[in-house]
Amino acid sequence: MDRDWGSKPGSGGAASAQNEAIDRRERLRRLALETIDLAKDPYFMRNHLGSYECKLCLTLHNNEGNYLAHTQGKRHQTNLAKRAAREAKEAPALPQPNKRKVNIRKTVKIGRPGYRVTKQFDPETKQRSLLFQIEYPEIEDNTKPRHRFMSSFEQKVQPYDKRYQYLLFAAEPYEIIAFKVPSTEIDKSTPKFFSHWDPDSKMFTLQLYFKTKPPEANKPQSAPAANGTGAPGVPPRSLPPPPQAPPPPPPPSQGLPAGSRPPPPPMPGSLPPPPPPMTNGPRPMPPGGTPPAPPPPPGGSGTMANFTPGAQVGRPPMPPPSFSSQQM
Repeated sequence: MDRDWGSKPGSGGAASAQNEAIDRRERLRRLALETIDLAKDPYFMRNHLGSYECKLCLTLHNNEGNYLAHTQGKRHQTNLAKRAAREAKEAPALPQPNKRKVNIRKTVKIGRPGYRVTKQFDPETKQRSLLFQIEYPEIEDNTKPRHRFMSSFEQKVQPYDKRYQYLLFAAEPYEIIAFKVPSTEIDKSTPKFFSHWDPDSKMFTLQLYFKTKPPEANKPQSAPAANGTGAPGVPPRSLPPPPQAPPPPPPPSQGLPAGSRPPPPPMPGSLPPPPPPMTNGPRPMPPGGTPPAPPPPPGGSGTMANFTPGAQVGRPPMPPPSFSSQQM
């Protein structure tokens, strides 16, 4: 029987295992090429002999492919985990911020409580106040209602309005209710602002007073001065024209032309017409219709010897006495 000396028993199984190891290393090398950059690997080193060394595992490799396959192996991954745990243990313990844990209670709401709001007015201090009475008949044991004020920009239910603020009341298991009140400053003095919880009647009472505005804000603006100057920043207003008196009625004349009517008699109870003003103009006609004669010039020698009536400055000449009546 011829015997084949070139083949060894079991050589086929060893060759297949060797081929599988080569294929496995090739797959690991390709995976490492996609995920690892040797320039950034802190454990990769190439020694003077030309081989590739892993400083973490202290192993030598012939080429980059073997080193990359080693980085994906079990030994290298185990050493990485041990190194990370040792560094975390040796790192100094830094103080952690104290975070307060708030346990949010999830309770089933049973609806809104009953309430009563009373408007009040103090005639002595001229202050307006509100009295809130909230009923909580099903409130939880050993609990008290709470309240707080909320500005208009904090809420998201209604549009923002700086003229109002909100007063909130809360008690488990009831829903939170809010009241829209004016944003006037609240008087926090003890006798005027108080809250009380009655555990027997299950009623929460709160009273608040609004502060009154200072008197300076309610004063009207001062009237402008007589010379036309007013408050700073306000343009001066022009003064109205003085009232004009009606012209005096003409004096009655003795002779009336044909077809003319006499003037109506004055109304009973009316005031007589004012006397004519004393000016340098022509004087009114007397009742007789004849103008008075001008005064004669003063006689004698001196500076007034050459005085004539028409030579006065600012006085018009007298009309000629040629008419005997004045037409109405």
